[in-house]
Amino acid sequence: MKTQNPILITGALGFIGARFVESCNRRNIETLCVDLEEDSRKEHQGIHFGKIIEPEDLFKWLNTNKPALQAIVHLGACTNTMELNENFLTKVNLEYSKKIWTYASDNKIPLVYASSAATYGAGELGYDDDEKIIPKLKPLNPYGQSKQLFDLWALEQEQRGSTPPTWSGFKFFNVYGFGERHKGAMASVVLHAYDQISESGYLKLFKSHKEGVADGHQKRDFVFIEDVTHVLHFALEKPIQRGIFNLGTGKARTFLDLANATFAAMKKPVKIIYIDTPEVLRPRYQYFTEAKMDRLIKEGYTTPFTSLEKGVDIYSAELSKQVY
Repeated sequence: MKTQNPILITGALGFIGARFVESCNRRNIETLCVDLEEDSRKEHQGIHFGKIIEPEDLFKWLNTNKPALQAIVHLGACTNTMELNENFLTKVNLEYSKKIWTYASDNKIPLVYASSAATYGAGELGYDDDEKIIPKLKPLNPYGQSKQLFDLWALEQEQRGSTPPTWSGFKFFNVYGFGERHKGAMASVVLHAYDQISESGYLKLFKSHKEGVADGHQKRDFVFIEDVTHVLHFALEKPIQRGIFNLGTGKARTFLDLANATFAAMKKPVKIIYIDTPEVLRPRYQYFTEAKMDRLIKEGYTTPFTSLEKGVDIYSAELSKQVY
């Protein structure tokens, strides 16, 4: 029996949003979902979304219905790192997020929101989530810039005393797991690897164009979707009082590690072909990301993160059941 007030979730039909709704279903937490109405995705089968509110209608709906909310989890955004329309990103990722924050602040509703590891740019300053470093970060693309600007705005609001009762933002690193196929080119390398290996028996990886980094040894902090939803619930339930935190495993792994894990999970012989990184991507390509996780651990989050090998194995097993 559901006795709590609902959690309002923006981006509820997206990858992370849908899996968070699913985790709320399992915990018997009622949800109010915000996203663009779409045909039911096969990846969403079995998830109860309930009422879905269009993003443009949200604030009118809230002002009309005045729901008692347990919290707001703001995951809705344009997550296309190749999007170059800064006006669009400002509207969708920055201005809309400001409205969410203001509503949460005015109505005393706890808020958790999605930032991004893209704010770190090329990693010149490392991947430490010390908030003093945030103003110095230089994202490599407009998407990362839009997330950076909201992080800075949130900290400014805190200085002015205008915040939700509790609030936390999370810089998601490379999230992978079931439910991301609709993202197309923006889906994780794990999904692209699974599909390529299924279709051709081999996998294409980008060559390295950086001295000192061997082909396939570009590194990312790959974090499994189930770990992400666990952290989001932790932030609400503890609750974390305030702050912007990294959300990765704290351990960078190579694309070669990921490839080997995927071949092993699929029980296929390893066959990798290295191709040139497209010229258009090279100026914005990150050769290394690794979340420093000390601050989240100090908040009390001590659950071990899923290893890349285990996560890929679970994900591949789920993909093998699906027919599209």
